[in-house]
Amino acid sequence: MGIRSRIVLIMGIFSLIATMVIGGASYKLTERNAVMEARKKGQLLFNYIISSRKYFMTEQRALIMELIEDDRFYPELMSGFVVSRGVWDIFKQDHKGYVFKQATLDPLYKANRADGDEVRMIEAFRRRPDLQMQEGIIEKQGEKYFYLAYPIKVDAKDCLRCHGDPLDAPKDQVEIYGVENGYHWPAGDTVSAYVVYVSIGEALASAKRMAGMLFLIGIGCFFLALLAIGFFLDRSVIGPIEYLTDRVEEISQGKNLQESFRHDTHDEIGILARAVEHLRHSMIRRGQGKGHDQN
Repeated sequence: MGIRSRIVLIMGIFSLIATMVIGGASYKLTERNAVMEARKKGQLLFNYIISSRKYFMTEQRALIMELIEDDRFYPELMSGFVVSRGVWDIFKQDHKGYVFKQATLDPLYKANRADGDEVRMIEAFRRRPDLQMQEGIIEKQGEKYFYLAYPIKVDAKDCLRCHGDPLDAPKDQVEIYGVENGYHWPAGDTVSAYVVYVSIGEALASAKRMAGMLFLIGIGCFFLALLAIGFFLDRSVIGPIEYLTDRVEEISQGKNLQESFRHDTHDEIGILARAVEHLRHSMIRRGQGKGHDQN
């Protein structure tokens, strides 16, 4: 394998490796940015939901409880869970790619029942009472989401009126939800979690497309660079070396000794050319010396 082929092969291998590294780094960076953006969106949504819920619990619910009889229960007016869910149902009509769930181990409202992943989140909060938040990437129904989960602990004052003994619960609530689920919650226990899901599937797909495009552009640029390097090697290195090789062969055979040549570059090729030129002059002088001796 010639010098040109070896150089082009080595450059090609390094170019391929460099392009793969750049493409991979681009994907990881874009993925990281997508996750950070999803985290910001998730935190913003959660803060809004919690703020609206706090306002309801501290400002509205107390007034409502004074106006309504003890045994009456209107979920849309009296339940913080229902209010939060209702706000979210309106929000998600115009905002796709977001999911909010009050995941609960034993809920009154069946749709709030925690799935396997959410059960593990709640159990983690139970094992670590100091844990205030969980986050990560999860796949649901073939789509990837970034999730944020926050614990919900049972407050004896606000929760047990509806989630304690069903005999003490409002009669309207019992008629709506029954008595089999959502009761006997232990005070202070973590039985539920707010979970906000932000879809990152499209962002990750875009990251892959961008990384692939960058890889192809990199391959194209390196290919053009290899062509330029090959042309340079032919013109400035391989060609002159081949010419000097032919001249050395001719000089060694005593041919064309009177034919001079110049190579004015100051690189290694120029040094080699000047050495060959010195050799030509030496051969001429040696030939002339032999001629004088014969005379």
